[in-house]
Amino acid sequence: MPTILLIHGWRFFFYANERHEPIHIHCQKAEAEVKYWIDVAGFAIREAYSYNMSPADERTVRRIIFDHFDYVVSEWNRFQEMKDA
Repeated sequence: MPTILLIHGWRFFFYANERHEPIHIHCQKAEAEVKYWIDVAGFAIREAYSYNMSPADERTVRRIIFDHFDYVVSEWNRFQEMKDA
């Protein structure tokens, strides 16, 4: 589970065993967790699931993802390439 970002206590990471899923990111802080699907072409994200997330948490995480959108996508691609090697 490589961590790609740690911002404001939020850990952004990928799971290695989700090989056949489209691009997405997991975010966790204490007991709160969320997963977002990432639409690269549309520069958009869609919540796949969330647990124990307040509206403020959701806004914070969404803002962080959009602020680092290109980096998240590039790290996803790099991670997939490493797994395929």
